[in-house]
Amino acid sequence: MKHIAIIVPVYNESDNLEPLYSKLDEVFLTLSRYEWRLIFVDDGSSDNSWEVITRLSESNSRISGLCLSRNFGKELALTAGVESIGDDIDAVIFLDADLQHPPDSIPEFIHEWEKGADIVVGIRKKVSDYSLVKKIGSRLFYTILTRFSDVNIPPNSTDFRLLDKKVIKTLCRFSERTRMFRGLIDWMGFKKTNVEFLASDRKNGKPTYSFKKLFELAINSITSFSLLPLRITGYLGLLVCTLTGLLLFYMLVTDFLNFQIYTALAYFVVFNTLLVGIVLSAMGMLALYIGHIHTEVVGRPLYIIQKRVGENFTIPRQSKSSLSVPVQNL
Repeated sequence: MKHIAIIVPVYNESDNLEPLYSKLDEVFLTLSRYEWRLIFVDDGSSDNSWEVITRLSESNSRISGLCLSRNFGKELALTAGVESIGDDIDAVIFLDADLQHPPDSIPEFIHEWEKGADIVVGIRKKVSDYSLVKKIGSRLFYTILTRFSDVNIPPNSTDFRLLDKKVIKTLCRFSERTRMFRGLIDWMGFKKTNVEFLASDRKNGKPTYSFKKLFELAINSITSFSLLPLRITGYLGLLVCTLTGLLLFYMLVTDFLNFQIYTALAYFVVFNTLLVGIVLSAMGMLALYIGHIHTEVVGRPLYIIQKRVGENFTIPRQSKSSLSVPVQNL
């Protein structure tokens, strides 16, 4: 019998946790060949999500929970879940708590895994809860990231994924703090296949991933996987220098032929303004990368586990690898 872990990041999702467990239990009744366990990672919720997780864990031995000391973000919540599972797990499935990642698709994910896929990616057919700005921004983001980086992330791909245990072992050796989880998974390679699903409407609560968080994730992802911003700065500098040269040449020629008279101040303003623009844009792009370097060098823990419930945890994988950062368990 193979063992599958379901990892669910939780942020103010108290009303969705019991319906999610009930649905998962219903789905796995049809998958009798698999032993499964459910791990909730409470990412600093301000509602009573942790109380619900504790109650569910006390009533069912297959449910476990991690409570992070504050909101570290979805990417690190997923990381905390992955690094706390046991070595007996054969595959891991990541699932959102709002039921927009339908548990009914899990049998299809497992079927593709049994056919030999190491990574099964959930592709959303319809994004009904996205505004026009988000849809355009999402398409632009994936186009830029795929075109100018080493990763190829299909549009509308989600964190609803199944990973084989060898992918999990490799993923646990990554140590960067500014991370895009699905980007790291796609960067690794391995044999991958896609499964399309139709996302249902959120059952309870409101979306917690704001436009600001999405924008920050996009910037962090592009600067983590691509040198495009620095290249743009270089191209911009070259363009500005070219335009400045042409403009100065035009000014000199027209001044020499007495078509137009320019003062010395006019030459200075044009030349100085364009140079300042180049310098400021270059400094802004470099600051993004220097900020990433600073974050990595400081060496803080990726996350802090405040509380645990359940019996399905092992020693955090971070302590087993010299490339990882140890977890502090308060």
